[in-house]
Amino acid sequence: MSQALLQSSITSLPLLGRGKVRENYAVGDDRILMIASDRLSAFDVIMGEPIPGKGALLTRMALFWFDRLQGLVPNHLTGDDPLSVVTPEEREQVAGRSMLVKRLKPLPVEAVVRGYLAGSGWAEYQASGSVCGVPLPAGLRNADKLPAPIFTPATKAEMGDHDENISFETMAGIIGVDLATRVRDISIQLYQRAADFALTKGIIIADTKFEFGLDENGTLTLMDEVLTPDSSRYWPVESYAPGCNPPSYDKQFVRDWLEAVRIDGQPWGKTGPAPALPAEVIDRTLQKYEEALQRLTA
Repeated sequence: MSQALLQSSITSLPLLGRGKVRENYAVGDDRILMIASDRLSAFDVIMGEPIPGKGALLTRMALFWFDRLQGLVPNHLTGDDPLSVVTPEEREQVAGRSMLVKRLKPLPVEAVVRGYLAGSGWAEYQASGSVCGVPLPAGLRNADKLPAPIFTPATKAEMGDHDENISFETMAGIIGVDLATRVRDISIQLYQRAADFALTKGIIIADTKFEFGLDENGTLTLMDEVLTPDSSRYWPVESYAPGCNPPSYDKQFVRDWLEAVRIDGQPWGKTGPAPALPAEVIDRTLQKYEEALQRLTA
């Protein structure tokens, strides 16, 4: 495995921005080189230690899902080789962890679909009996499967801030009713197709988030990553049991460690800098990602 990439340094292309995990470089006016680093974020804080090989695993998984979900909605892939747009000296930073994609106008909302009650949805349900304005039956437990998948959008936070759950009506106020309705309906279809397939591989996709943009013709287009353990909650079927947080293939392993760690006797305040991740947490996290990819693609 090549050396861990905490941050890329492509100088032959203009840098558009660095996200929590990905870095985007302009390729002309109409394409973007999207590089998945080995950074890990939890509670919207970037960890100081990389997870070696994570970016390549995420890229393989995203490409796998883009392929399986074809036909429901156009996606941002160009089919062009990412290595073709950088210098020979920069190819090591790009190989296996990059996508060359269409430049889109991103929608300022995240399209979250939940098939199970977990995470912030579970917390909100306990307080109000609903999630993002969607009323749910009484008596549900943590990790219960919902009667049908629900669409629970969120605003996109700036780096370091937390995404904020919003109602469909609020989302419609931001991007318009027609576009919001299309995003909701397509997101649920994407989730359902992916979740049905994952179950055949022994994986429950409890929830996920999609991101969309518009191309120059106004065509709704699926973009960014899709259905990776960074943007989804993956549970192995064999250890799933409602009423508690099931073991997972995603970042929950790191979150649980961060929740338990004590700094000078106090819990970590979930603001930067993050506590240093021990080697065993890094190794175990990478194993989780590798196992999820192996199961899905076997």
